[in-house]
Amino acid sequence: MMWWGPGGGWGWGDWLAMALMMLAFWGLIAAVVFAVIRSAGHSPGPTHANGPPPPGPGGDQARRILDERFARGDIDAEEYRSRRELLRSP
Repeated sequence: MMWWGPGGGWGWGDWLAMALMMLAFWGLIAAVVFAVIRSAGHSPGPTHANGPPPPGPGGDQARRILDERFARGDIDAEEYRSRRELLRSP
């Protein structure tokens, strides 16, 4: 059997299937390349097993954030003073 389909050639369904398979193939290739490039840009941070955890906001940064919140009016003077005292205590 040398040719497929009636009339000895490919029908429109065969061409459509071939086009969809090529589209799926190149889409898969593009997805793999995208995933590799995206994962190469993100290096995992240190974990507890590999070293110390990443530092959280330090005392100076926490005080600066507290000052900004007070300046914006997010917190009142009483709350500002109590939180400031908490930051000063060890």
